[in-house]
Amino acid sequence: MTGTEAPADAAAFCAALVREHDFGRYAATLFVGPELRRALLSLYAFNVEIVRVRDQVTQPLPGEVRLQWWRDMLTGAADGGVEGHPVAAELLWTIRQYDLPVERLTRLIDEHTFDLYNDPMPTGAALDGYLSDTQAALVAVGAQIAAPPSPEINHLARHAGLALGMMHVIASLPRDAARRQLFVPLDLLERHGSGLEEVFAGKMTPAIGKALDELAAEASEHLETALQLLAEAPPAIRPILLPLALLRRDIARRSHALSDPFQPQARSHLSILWALWRASRSRAFRPR
Repeated sequence: MTGTEAPADAAAFCAALVREHDFGRYAATLFVGPELRRALLSLYAFNVEIVRVRDQVTQPLPGEVRLQWWRDMLTGAADGGVEGHPVAAELLWTIRQYDLPVERLTRLIDEHTFDLYNDPMPTGAALDGYLSDTQAALVAVGAQIAAPPSPEINHLARHAGLALGMMHVIASLPRDAARRQLFVPLDLLERHGSGLEEVFAGKMTPAIGKALDELAAEASEHLETALQLLAEAPPAIRPILLPLALLRRDIARRSHALSDPFQPQARSHLSILWALWRASRSRAFRPR
């Protein structure tokens, strides 16, 4: 490997990692060109690595150490092993190729420190801040691979990230409740007469249902705003926002079903690909 290229198999490693752990985003990259796809997959693989830290440790301290390694990697302070790590090598290649903002990626790591502890998400404002520096940052940095950054794109990315993140909070409720972790804002639950222990019991109640309905409605509002802004955005970034097409379907399914939020709702890979293919041919997501 030279100083400007990642190992030949690093891109394939990133693709396989994202395909296994974040199939929606992986499938969305199938609808962009090869170089853009490689860059996006390196970014998404990095996100997978950061998000998975909570699943790979049993205590916060080892998780803090792992996250610090990624911070050091981004700032050039890591002690060896960077070039031998396929995701790190690919991400550094992408950062150099597209002049991506290291500071936003570092903040993404910082926000995911919250994941290592079992403190509840206290308020809706705290969740907005968390999602702005994680999900929204991922959208904004991904968009920068295709088009120069701008306040308008950042505004779009924020709404898209909030919509994606809020629905992810709902979808992840079974896993989070099982390990006594709460991302649904505590003040939202309490406003509807619920609380921590009721959620951790893992049984649907009217109060929990109302709280989740409110969160889903807020996600829907952010989604519609993002889609309106997307119509005025640079056409080159539209395919990068393809995961929003999956959100619209998920919100619609949730509003028309009486499903138990504590039971995981699997989506088939075929249905995801079909939804993305249809969306990719629509005016909203076509690059031209």
